[in-house]
Amino acid sequence: MKDNKVFVITGATGVGKTTIARYLQENYRMPRVITHTTRRPREREVNGIAYYFETDDSFENNHYLERVTYAGAKYGSSYEGLDRAWQKSQYITIVLDTAGAITYAQELGSRAIIIFVTVTSPSVLVDRVQVRGDDPHAVKQRVASPEFLRDMKLPQNLKGRAYELVNDDWSKTKTRLDLLVTDIMHGRRLPKKQLE
Repeated sequence: MKDNKVFVITGATGVGKTTIARYLQENYRMPRVITHTTRRPREREVNGIAYYFETDDSFENNHYLERVTYAGAKYGSSYEGLDRAWQKSQYITIVLDTAGAITYAQELGSRAIIIFVTVTSPSVLVDRVQVRGDDPHAVKQRVASPEFLRDMKLPQNLKGRAYELVNDDWSKTKTRLDLLVTDIMHGRRLPKKQLE
């Protein structure tokens, strides 16, 4: 169990966190940690795949590393969710904001591999988010939010701890990810935190 690792993908909206997590899931068979929510399932969302859909009471039965209330619903990632994913594989993934990534680093120590994803030019992020079909007004609100601005830079608590990955060019990003995953799986720790 102590050799189990969770690859925590963090950074601002639009940097490619979900794409990176999906790449790790598809190419390295790393299951995604399923998180919990009290919000109602959307059409086609399946319990235990999209989220663990909880009632207010059942939500409180889990032991959370981090949790938040957003738009009246509770969301959280739990030790139970981690354990279920680790039963499938020694290496798993989760996408978190930087506040969640700090918590994972503090709570899980060396079992949490933190990858902070960024881009060279922040204006690229607005374009990326709009391309994926998000409402332009909502995009403007999101990129002006304190959470977006917070997630744009590597938090002090993760300096020297997180691997920084500049995702300007997807083919270069995949090469850097492959090197990192191979080193972690072979018990090596990359000496340099900037993945170049």
